[in-house]
Amino acid sequence: MLVLLLGGLALLQEPARPAPATRDTVRLETIEVSVTRSEQPVRRVPATVQVLDSSDLRRARLLVGIDEALGQLPGIVVANRFNPSLDQRLVIRGAGSRASFGVRGIKLLIDGLPQTLPDGQSQLSNLDLGLVSRVETLSGSASALYGNASGGVVSFTTEIPRGTIARARLAGGSFGTSRASVVLGASHGRLSGLVAANRYRSDGFRDHSRTESRQLTLSGNAVLGSSWLLRTRYFLNSSPRAENPGALTAAELAVRPDTASRNNILRGADKAVTQHQLGLTLSHASTGGGRVELALFGLSRDLTNPLGTSPPGPPSPTAGTYNAIDRLAGGGRLLLETPLGGRGRIGGGLELQTMRDVRVNRRSDAGLPTDTILVDQRETATEIGPFLNLRLEPSDRVELTGAIRVDRLRFATSDRLLSDGSDDSGERSMAALSGSLGASLTLPIGVAWAAVSSAFETPTTTELANRPDGGAGFNQGLDPQRATSLETGLRGGGSVHWSVVAYRTVVRRAIVQARETDGRAYFENAGRLRHEGLEAAVAGPLAGWLRGHASYGLTASRFLDYRLRDGTAVDTLDGNRVPGIPRHTARLALIASFGRTQLELEQQLSSSQAADDDNAIVVDGWGAGVTNLRAATRLVTRAGLSLAPFLSIQNLFDRRYVGSVTVNGFGGRVFEPAAGRWLVVGMEVAAAGR
Repeated sequence: MLVLLLGGLALLQEPARPAPATRDTVRLETIEVSVTRSEQPVRRVPATVQVLDSSDLRRARLLVGIDEALGQLPGIVVANRFNPSLDQRLVIRGAGSRASFGVRGIKLLIDGLPQTLPDGQSQLSNLDLGLVSRVETLSGSASALYGNASGGVVSFTTEIPRGTIARARLAGGSFGTSRASVVLGASHGRLSGLVAANRYRSDGFRDHSRTESRQLTLSGNAVLGSSWLLRTRYFLNSSPRAENPGALTAAELAVRPDTASRNNILRGADKAVTQHQLGLTLSHASTGGGRVELALFGLSRDLTNPLGTSPPGPPSPTAGTYNAIDRLAGGGRLLLETPLGGRGRIGGGLELQTMRDVRVNRRSDAGLPTDTILVDQRETATEIGPFLNLRLEPSDRVELTGAIRVDRLRFATSDRLLSDGSDDSGERSMAALSGSLGASLTLPIGVAWAAVSSAFETPTTTELANRPDGGAGFNQGLDPQRATSLETGLRGGGSVHWSVVAYRTVVRRAIVQARETDGRAYFENAGRLRHEGLEAAVAGPLAGWLRGHASYGLTASRFLDYRLRDGTAVDTLDGNRVPGIPRHTARLALIASFGRTQLELEQQLSSSQAADDDNAIVVDGWGAGVTNLRAATRLVTRAGLSLAPFLSIQNLFDRRYVGSVTVNGFGGRVFEPAAGRWLVVGMEVAAAGR
């Protein structure tokens, strides 16, 4: 059978099942979410919570970048840099826009295990998108629930088999891209487990952008007694190569968008990572509705990162900076929750995380380290945070929530390079009290809600260590930022799901990327900035075989009080746009189904964005937008095998556009171009049994 037009679904909640309506209210489907740290129906949560399931995440996708999943949700911007060394830029209501690599300001979880370190750095090295069965997102300030760097939360849940499963998936396409994966799993009685492995490689569409990575995931669940569950997770990521093509100038972009920065090529800018993570979670659910959860986790990360940044000393075209970090991190979480007489729940707990980095920076020559040591220091960060959550249901139509958390962080650095005659050892302590209050009211047309919350975010150890003078130790002048958010929304469900949310966030002493030079960013505190916006989405059937989805996000981000100092000169940047954040984003999609065949047609749009604090460089938007086409079908053989071929054409009309920007890039080097039209074809073979 042929493939037909498929449009995209990113339902804010899971696929709709018709629900009976009374005369007074619209009954929204009961979908439980846990990203709020208390399992509750999403329909009444007084917060912007969105859910995607596996059908939204895997359909005819390469399964490499989070833009393939989270780009479906309003208010969440995932900018694909097409630079394997820097990861994609994830922005939720302005949070995360300053990230020069990895993810900042947003809490990331996989099966409840934090991928965000105590200093606020996040990486998705452990995420295998082919295993994700569900994603929950919480937009807005969430430090009262998750502590440091919680301007938003993304929680990934991986699958656990029921019965036996075996599947293999192979995909390949443009730019020498290939991804091969295998998944084996089984359950028996009280035990279930899964092993998965994949290998990805690509030459990249730009010069000097080859990448290769391998992942291994081991998962196991064991039911102990009548009400205890033990979950074990092990993640391994090995990425021996992730070349960094760097950002381009406007002149380079106009001539050849697929080229790379000359310095990055000559100085061998690259990244290699090996990362392990192990987590154990023991949970208990009593017959009376109480819950206990204890989680322990540990992580090791070995990073080598040649940069195009010029080192101190004699200049040379091939002389760069070679960063090496040996990281150990770990922690635990205790959560206790109990019902309040059938009219709510109260919960509390304690989180502890710690990390230790041994950082050695050397002078490099064409990407190879020399004997000249620039920085040799041991950095530690520890976070401890007790918290309390409350949810009340005074009536069938009203829900009230509240949370409070106290966090204390300690950063310390020990200078081990004393031959320069200076001991740059030191420490920083930072603390914050965060809270949130929310209320929802069930109305005839849906659920209305409002909330106020606060968040705080410390500098990461890398941001503290990147001193403007190039020396060792921490930047003593870089302080945490704090934010206060107000939001209100209305959501409805049934055969058609819809939602609209308005928000306003004011950030004080905002951490901004003041400048960037050849891959190294330097940070300082601005005065105040404001993010305010509107998010809307609607999804539902257009015909018996056709569904549609539309989403829109408006993010108006501006500096309210910002003085940029350069020596004795002072620039007043009040009123300027915050760089790295497009004002408008939208997604339109159609999905058509005929039996086991589906086709998805997707249109993504993004407006212009500033690339620097001065707003001297404004990057054009995507014009009429970028069109993506995905097709998939499934065939079942007599032997019970399932064959699922698929096809994806990204940027169908070969539009030329900029996917992301390097904020305040030195010398106007801010443009990170996106690929033109590119093709992915693949096949998944699966077998399942009871």
